[in-house]
Amino acid sequence: MLNCPGNDQVSQSRGVSSAGALNLVLASRSDTEALGKTIGGALAGGEILALIGDLGVGKTTLIRGIAAGLGVPSDTVSSPTFVLIHEYRGRLPLIHVDLYRLRTGAEAQSIGLEDYLIGRTITAVEWADRFPALLPEDRLEVRLSHRNLTMRRARLVAHGPQSHALLTRIKLARGANRRQSTALRQTNRSGRRKARRR
Repeated sequence: MLNCPGNDQVSQSRGVSSAGALNLVLASRSDTEALGKTIGGALAGGEILALIGDLGVGKTTLIRGIAAGLGVPSDTVSSPTFVLIHEYRGRLPLIHVDLYRLRTGAEAQSIGLEDYLIGRTITAVEWADRFPALLPEDRLEVRLSHRNLTMRRARLVAHGPQSHALLTRIKLARGANRRQSTALRQTNRSGRRKARRR
């Protein structure tokens, strides 16, 4: 899991390379979804999430977690590869965009992405590196890459003040989750020791 001790040690050793970035190792699909849930819980409204990574690296899994963190049932989330844009209603509206099948900037502009980049709508864009000029400067870039068959690397980089504030909230939430996880493990160990003494 994302907050288990082994993964935290790896994540912390890779650490935060700067105030505007966070590097993580995700050991499983559930870790990727858990990171998404943390991101979803930290969203305040109006943020742009630029997802970058190869096929099969977990971008849609991350979006499922983000949706869950916003109160959207994660089983309703699917890749919008063929329809390009999905809309979800949760605590905040979430727009999920997939630019994979688009070939030109003109095609990308024709989907009306700029109409969603306003107000409190969260916009999560898969394959954001294909047409970066379509996105505002202020965005949280989430780059996923394969580490091996099951493990992934995630690098979150904030570009702009709104994204820096979001990344700070994500870091705080992860710290709180780690503390809860540590306290729970200590309670479980203590309970097992008492049971053995009986």
